[in-house]
Amino acid sequence: MNRKVTPVTLKNLTLGDGHIYIQSMLNVPSTDIEGNVRQAVELEKAGCEILRVAIPDHAAVSLIPKIKEAVSIPLVADIHFDYRLALESIDAGIDKIRINPGNIGADDHVRAVANACREKGVPIRIGVNSGSVEREILAKYGAPTAEALVESGLYHMHLLEKYDFDQIVISLKSSSVPTMVKAYRLLAEACPYPLHLGVTEAGTERMGLIKSAAGIGSLLMDGIGDTIRVSLTDAPVREIYAAKDILTALGYDTGEPRLVSCPTCGRTRIDLIGLAKEVEERLRGVNKNITVACMGCVVNGPGEAREADIGIAGGKGCGVLFKKGEILRTVPEDRIVEELFAEIEKL
Repeated sequence: MNRKVTPVTLKNLTLGDGHIYIQSMLNVPSTDIEGNVRQAVELEKAGCEILRVAIPDHAAVSLIPKIKEAVSIPLVADIHFDYRLALESIDAGIDKIRINPGNIGADDHVRAVANACREKGVPIRIGVNSGSVEREILAKYGAPTAEALVESGLYHMHLLEKYDFDQIVISLKSSSVPTMVKAYRLLAEACPYPLHLGVTEAGTERMGLIKSAAGIGSLLMDGIGDTIRVSLTDAPVREIYAAKDILTALGYDTGEPRLVSCPTCGRTRIDLIGLAKEVEERLRGVNKNITVACMGCVVNGPGEAREADIGIAGGKGCGVLFKKGEILRTVPEDRIVEELFAEIEKL
């Protein structure tokens, strides 16, 4: 799909400019200001490009200036139920508001938020999920189906437009991958605004990554999506790593190295599984757009991974370093990772 998107300005970013922005959310209790600031800094360093913080009460608004002093990435206030918290967050300098339309209250509350956001140049994300669909829409469809999610999202989109507001981002999240994918495909045909992709309540790191890769990946391959969050029941920094991995797998240039490694077989005479895991972890700190290969045997490894910029292939108690399929030298097994990263430094 060649989807034309109405750009939305978010601080120094432009949603809809072709870049896929990575998001995460702070999970430190809102009463712990220092902990939230510390986690925000960690997430920015890991590659988070848009950061969300829950504002459950008036006291939590004080998080906003403290976090904004510590990081340069845009900060989004997550608002439920009390629209006045959105207004207070806007006054505190928030960069974006995320409202859950099914629980923010009467239309005049939405209008008040829209007016305040327009005056300060703050965009709004309409966040629809399976648990927030309005009762009448649920009654119509019998369940939070893809069609129900879309109808809810479009209703609130039109409501904001009625109040002369068009700096809108929309998300339609479900814990069901097929429902989520279908909903976004329908929405992409029906609205021009940037879309924030995610599978909500996706699970722990293993299953959450699998479900997110299936859902987010399918849509991005269709040309649908402008920002993403990989929701995991884990440390938020793991969400950033997972998002980067998904984008890298889809061919996006994240500035991160790509690791290719073989599944091993009976020819393997080296601890390739351990080596590959060690290489993968160490590559987290490398900011180079390169492909690194970890292959099980020298018989097939260099040839199968000839497109890799640099790689290793196992032997018996040793390994070979190769570059673009050409063998550089043989090294002992206990030195192979250090030698590999020495070559990576030269690239």
